[in-house]
Amino acid sequence: MKKILAVIATAAVLFYFAACNKINKADNGQLKIVTTIFPEYDWVREIMGEHAKRADITLLLDNGVDLHSFQPTAKDITKIANADLFIYVGGESDEWVEDALAESVNKNMKVINLLEVMGERAKEEEIVEGMEEGHSHHHHHHHSHDFADSDIQDRTLAEWSGSWQSVYPYVLDGTLDEVMEHKAKEKGDRTAKEYKDYYTTGYKTDVGTINIDGTSIEFVKENMRDKAAYKYSGFYIRTSPSGSRQVRYKFEKTTMGGNAPQYVVFSDHEIAPTTPEHFHLYWGNSSFEPLVNEATNFPTYYPASLSKQEIVDEMIDHDHGHGVEYDEHVWLSLRNAQVLCAAIADALCELDKKNTSTYMANYIAYSEKLALLDREYMTTINTSKRGTLLFGDRFPFRYLVDDYGLHYYAAFSGCSAETEASFKTIAFLAGKVDELDLQSICTIESGDKKIARTIIENSKEKSANIITIDSMQSTTMSDIKKGATYLGIMEQNLEELKAALN
Repeated sequence: MKKILAVIATAAVLFYFAACNKINKADNGQLKIVTTIFPEYDWVREIMGEHAKRADITLLLDNGVDLHSFQPTAKDITKIANADLFIYVGGESDEWVEDALAESVNKNMKVINLLEVMGERAKEEEIVEGMEEGHSHHHHHHHSHDFADSDIQDRTLAEWSGSWQSVYPYVLDGTLDEVMEHKAKEKGDRTAKEYKDYYTTGYKTDVGTINIDGTSIEFVKENMRDKAAYKYSGFYIRTSPSGSRQVRYKFEKTTMGGNAPQYVVFSDHEIAPTTPEHFHLYWGNSSFEPLVNEATNFPTYYPASLSKQEIVDEMIDHDHGHGVEYDEHVWLSLRNAQVLCAAIADALCELDKKNTSTYMANYIAYSEKLALLDREYMTTINTSKRGTLLFGDRFPFRYLVDDYGLHYYAAFSGCSAETEASFKTIAFLAGKVDELDLQSICTIESGDKKIARTIIENSKEKSANIITIDSMQSTTMSDIKKGATYLGIMEQNLEELKAALN
C-alpha cells in the first residue's frame, strides 16, 4: 500500500519510475486483462492510453446484470485463467472468484482486489433509520449483536439437530494456535498466548460430543452418556459490559430422572430460525439465571463431520467477518478511485516495464482529473441548499455521501435484493420528504421508479421530481461504444446532485 499511496503524490513519481525499472522484462505478447465491472475497465483504458488498443481487455459484466447477481460462464472462467491481470471488487458478491482463480494457468497473473486495496477505508454495510432490512443478494445471518428486540424469533431444538464435537481438545493440542495468532493479528488487543489462555478457560468441558435429534439432547463424556428430552422455554437477551448483545435460547428437561442437566441454553449468534454453523452451550441444574449470564466458560461445538483443519478455517472465516459485510461500491468515490487507479498503474508497470513512463504519466494526468472533479463535488455540496438525499430505491452511494458529509435515507441498502417496500417504509420516507421539504426523490439507473412514485404520492405536496443517479452497475460495452466513461458518468451524477440538493 505504501507504494500505491506514494504515487498519488507527484513528488514520489521519480522514485516510482526507478522501482518499476528494476522489474524483470515482461512478456512482449499482448496483455490479457480481465475486469469484472465497468469502472475497472475504464480505469485500465485511461491508464494504458494508446496501448489499450493493443491489449485484450475484457469486461465480464457486459449484459446489464448487477454485480450482486453475476455468475461467471465457462468462457469467463477461461478468460480469467489465462489473464495477465485480473481486477475484481472482492466483496461477498465475488465469492465465485476463489474457485475461478484456482483454475488459473498463468501463475504470474497479477490480481487486484479493490476492497483489499481500500484496506481500512472499506466501510461496513449499514442500515439507516426507516430502511427495509429485507434480504441481501448475499447470504445473511441474523447476528445477535445488531438487532431490534422485535426481530427476535422463537426457535426449536430441531434447528440444532445433528452430532456436534467440542473444540476444547483442539485448543489443548495446539490445533487452534493458528486461530489465536489470527485473532491477535486482526484485533491487536491481546497476544496469541493471551487468546489461547482465554479460550482454554472458555472452551473447557468434559462433554466431548453433543447429539441432538430434534426433541432430545445426548451429552457424551469419555465413559458416560446422558440423554433427556427438552422443551423450549423462551429466550433471554444478554447485554455485555461493552454494550454488545446476544440472544440465548433456553430449554428445560422434561424427562424424569437421569443425569442429564435440567437446564440448557444455546447461543449461536443468531436471532431467528436457521441452521447454525456452530454454537456455545451452557447447562446446569439450579436455574436458567446463571446460564444466561455466564461469560467466562462457553463450551463450543462444531459439526462432528468437520476435520480439525476445517474447524480452523471456519473459525478464522467467522472471526474475520464476524457478521460484517463490507459495502462493495467502492468505485463511487472519486477519492477511492485515485487510490484504486494507483494500484492498477502499479500492476501495469510490473507487467509491461517498457511502457512504465507512459502508464505513470497517464495515471498522474487522470488522477488530477479525478481530484479536480472531487473539488467540484465539494464546492457544489458545500453551497447547496440541502444536505440530505432520499432514495426510493437501493442505496449504493455510501462512499460518495461520506466523502462530502451528506445525510441520506433510502428504501433499501446497496446490496438489497428487495424490490417491494413495506407501507411502513413508504410512510417513513414520505414523511421525510415533507419534514425536510425535499424537492427530489433519487433512484439508481436500473430501477423502475415505482417506489419513488409511491413515496411522492404519499407526501403532502405530491410534487417532488424523480432524478436518476448512475451507480455504473448496468453499464455495458454498448454504452462504452457510445462514449460512456467513468469521469463522464460522475460528472453527470454531479449535475443530478445539484438538482437533488437545491
